[in-house]
Amino acid sequence: MASLRTNLTEWRARRGDLVAALGLAEGGVEVDVSWISGTFVHIARLWPLILLGKLCITALLHVPFYEADNVGHALALSAMLLVDGVAIVAPRGAAFQRLRPHHQKWLMLPMVMLSGLTFSVMLGSSLLTDAPSRNLVAEMAVALMAVSIFGDRRLLGVGYFTGLLVAAIVHRADFTQIGLLISCIAVMMVAALRQANADMNRAILFHQRDLRAQRSDRLLHEYEQSGRGWFWETDRHGCIAYISDTLARTLDRTSEALIGRPITEIIRPGDRQDGDGERTLGFHLSARTGFAEIPVRAAMAKDERWWSISGQPVFNEYGQFHGFRGSGTDLTEMRRSQAEVNRLAQFDSLTGLANRVQMMRSLEQAVAGKGGRPRDCTLMMLDLDRFKTVNDTLGHPAGDALLRQVSQRIQRVVGDKGLVGRQGGDEFKILLPGRPDKVTLDHLARAIITDVSQPYTVEGTAVVIGVSVGISFCPQDGVTAEELIRNADLALYAAKGDGRGVYRFYSPEMHAEAEDRRQLEEDLRRALVEDGLHLVYQPVVSSKTERITGYEALLRWQHPVRGAISPTQFVPIAEDSGLIGPIGEWVLRTACRDAAQWADDVRVAINVSPIQFANPGLPSVVMNALAGSGLAPQRLELEITESVFLTDGDGTDSMFSRLKGLGVRLALDDFGTGYSSLGYLKKAPFDKIKIDQSFVRGAAIKGSRNSAIIKAIVSLAEALGMDTTAEGAETQDELALIRQLGCSHIQGYVYGRPVPAQEVLVQQHRHGGHIAPQGFQSSRPERKTMFRTVTVHHDGHVHTGRIRNISATGAQLEGVWAVPEGTLFAIELSENQIVNAVARWSKEDRMGVEFTHSINLSALRAAPRSLAS
Repeated sequence: MASLRTNLTEWRARRGDLVAALGLAEGGVEVDVSWISGTFVHIARLWPLILLGKLCITALLHVPFYEADNVGHALALSAMLLVDGVAIVAPRGAAFQRLRPHHQKWLMLPMVMLSGLTFSVMLGSSLLTDAPSRNLVAEMAVALMAVSIFGDRRLLGVGYFTGLLVAAIVHRADFTQIGLLISCIAVMMVAALRQANADMNRAILFHQRDLRAQRSDRLLHEYEQSGRGWFWETDRHGCIAYISDTLARTLDRTSEALIGRPITEIIRPGDRQDGDGERTLGFHLSARTGFAEIPVRAAMAKDERWWSISGQPVFNEYGQFHGFRGSGTDLTEMRRSQAEVNRLAQFDSLTGLANRVQMMRSLEQAVAGKGGRPRDCTLMMLDLDRFKTVNDTLGHPAGDALLRQVSQRIQRVVGDKGLVGRQGGDEFKILLPGRPDKVTLDHLARAIITDVSQPYTVEGTAVVIGVSVGISFCPQDGVTAEELIRNADLALYAAKGDGRGVYRFYSPEMHAEAEDRRQLEEDLRRALVEDGLHLVYQPVVSSKTERITGYEALLRWQHPVRGAISPTQFVPIAEDSGLIGPIGEWVLRTACRDAAQWADDVRVAINVSPIQFANPGLPSVVMNALAGSGLAPQRLELEITESVFLTDGDGTDSMFSRLKGLGVRLALDDFGTGYSSLGYLKKAPFDKIKIDQSFVRGAAIKGSRNSAIIKAIVSLAEALGMDTTAEGAETQDELALIRQLGCSHIQGYVYGRPVPAQEVLVQQHRHGGHIAPQGFQSSRPERKTMFRTVTVHHDGHVHTGRIRNISATGAQLEGVWAVPEGTLFAIELSENQIVNAVARWSKEDRMGVEFTHSINLSALRAAPRSLAS
């Protein structure tokens, strides 16, 4: 029973709030209707449009504004003008606006009802008998205008339609007209109730927010009184305008004694060791910028106290600065605990070696000598090779276990000769006092590399890694810790560049190389901004029809000073510097724009860097490039290398799924040069396999196993329903072999070198998009150019000839005339080396010969009569 009374009370309260939201009753605690009255002024300002609409419609219906013998029509017109005039003037008056909102609403309702009534009566008195439908259209048109002016105050629309309904009843209109007006009133009433309900909910929400704000004020006051934190405020001059009693008691002052004093007086001047918080705070106060959690020391406290201060500048609605307002907390206990932690935290928690902080402090102490003169010391920087692969394949716990074993081996090799520390990740430092002699240092570096490179057993798995070492000396290579670290890092970078698993000493040339790389990075940034990069396109040809089916977009950079720079040189710089993202986006946009001008059945292939592939925004970049160029998605082919699979599997699978969802094609580039290729083919949705050129070049040479590899790849691709493209085809015999092995597409110099975009259109229009192969007839081993005099023996005759160039399987011979094809003879290349050869072609005194067995070019010794090439 009590629950029923409670529900009944809540229903009555909500019904009262709804009536108030309609503007028909005084607002309650949760619903304030003072904002309703503001709408009446706007309605009054727009009401002349209603009056103008009535007059225009009256004129269009040819209703006379004055008839001498029709007093009723004149009265109706006068009444309409009077009511509309009151509706225009009254809401703007001061007397009307002083009324309570619901009183204003009660006055507006009869005004709008009389407005509709008088207009309908004025029309009905002359046209009801001959054209009632025209009356209804005119009344509804004006009513809709009025409803649009009323806006959210839809109850006024109900009043206007009610006036039309009363007039229709007085004129005894037909049932259709009355039913339509009743329907309009019902619709407007429903809309008014829904709007009022929304207004009521909004008002209740505002009320609840206000209650929450009051509650927040109380909670902040209680928080302030608890002593866990305090608040402060300054005026525009930086003087304290408010400060918590809690903080004043800490300073043994009263709040009144601190009011008006600069806030900087209660803070002790800082220094670098303590963080220089006072200077930082002073900067923010003078710059009028916000700050957060600045540590400062109290100036007036009896004992040492630390605070953390945060604040924000206060501006009024005109942008005028009024001061700062902020909060603070006590950091004293935390500072004491932190000091203790810092004292204990001198060693790396994973390996037990000295951590970065201790190594830096030790290095600074080792460098700093007496009288400003630096002392001798040696710094070795170590970086593990292939450690990331262990982390990616076996997981981070296995990587941590491996790091522990590595640290033990390094510590065992170094012993008490120096301090070993972990820089972070897979990087280590070794600090050696003094300047060891070169032999001792060589032995130490070699021992470290040898020991670290020995196999490990991690979670039952055999693991082999390596280490690269960079070495710098003080004061030869630097007199500060920063210089020594930088130069040892340059030496380490050089060691990695020289094949890893080696050690290098710093030399000034390394700095020049690093500076050159930095300059090249800056030039690359400038080239990207100033359109210094361009694309060329190499055709991809169908092996069956010799028709161009697509082009691979290749990035080129013509440096204004250095000339053409190979992608193998600037692409790694772009990947290391983060430029590969914008460069890759530019390549996508440009290649798609160029390809949109080609024939509809010609695709464009674009290489995607592993760094680009790892970016979650790559599908959006591809989609924008396709949308901007109008290129069909199936005409875009993204070439992806196997290295993308070394990252997170779930992320890789998701990226493949998103790219395939766009409708683009995917190709596995440089197939066979990475790891676990078969596993990748099983899980990734590739449309094509690109056979690396290392398998194609030389495949037609006798004894090469490359043809068997190509055939196996083609069979695998056919079984998986994938196309194949053989890269790097250069000669006619390679082309014939590739066709014989069943590759579906061919790409290489045999069909032309890469050309600019304008040349692509010429190629497509020439011979209907077909292209003829070019180049040498057969594959040739690597040739060595030389000018060597040799002796030629044939049928007991001895001839003298000259070799222009030579390879392991043949040579070009001059000086022997008119030799028939197929002639067998012996060539004396040197005193101890004679090789049999067969003439394959002959023209005048020149001929090409093929050796009956391969020779070792490096074993050729220069005879006294030979000339070095």
